[in-house]
Formats: sequence, C-alpha cells, structure tokens
Amino acid sequence: MSAGELTIERTVAADPEAVWAVLSDIEHASDTLSGVTRIEMLSAGPYGVGTRWRETRKMFGKEATEELYVTEADAPHRTVVESDSAGVHYVSVFTLTPADTGTHLTMTFSGTQTNTTVLSKAAWALLGRIGLKAAGKAMTKDLDEIAARAEG
Repeated sequence: MSAGELTIERTVAADPEAVWAVLSDIEHASDTLSGVTRIEMLSAGPYGVGTRWRETRKMFGKEATEELYVTEADAPHRTVVESDSAGVHYVSVFTLTPADTGTHLTMTFSGTQTNTTVLSKAAWALLGRIGLKAAGKAMTKDLDEIAARAEG
C-alpha cells in the first residue's frame, strides 16, 4: 500500500557538479541541513552504491534516527537513497539536470507500506497523509539549504 509520492523541484544557481558535491557529502550533512542533528557513517569510502549511514532528524519536536543507504549513484546526474522504518519502505530520488541558470534539482519521495496487518493499514490510512505533508515541508527546506550551500 503506497502513501503516495511527492516531487519537489528547485533551480540552483550552481553547476551540477557543485550540487552533487553537496548531495553526496553525507558525512557533513548536519552542517548543511538544519533538520539533521547527527550523522553516523556506517560505511567507508566515497559516496556510491552501498554507502550507508544513520541520520538523526528532529521531526514533530522529537529526534528520530533512521538508517539510509544508496542504491543508485550516477554522478552528477542522479542518486537514489532508500530506508526502511516501522513497516514502511522509503525511496528518495534526486535528479540533477543542467539548466541555463545552473541546475534543475528534483527530489521525488515515496513511501510504501511493507507491514500489512489490519492495524498497520488503519494507522497508515490515518497517519500516512500527515507524514507525507510533513515530509514535503522538510524536503523543501532541505533543497533550499542544499542550494544555498552549492551556491555559496
């Protein structure tokens, strides 16, 4: 069962390589993204397929830590980051397209329920839309902050 999909787009006044450098600098994400309070790298080496980390964010006034992993990395064009949490599989796709004024950055976020008990379906139906709305606000802020760092 899917809660839906969100797509946020932004033009960044920097070339795709500069935007990619910010997106792929997971170790310093908490310096760029105000919503991220802590990063714990779980893999070594450069950003690419298999890169794993724990990311702690403040959501709804509380800290939540999730483990994320890269399933696709085509620098500086596209990357896919996935996560599994509380019976939901999340996918975030970042696409970077050269534009006259820099880079067109698109983030698509989706969540699919993997725990399909009657109780979890009811909770998903009730809370899924609220979570998607909160995710949209966080995504917009993240893209603004990624742009600011790439442009700086």
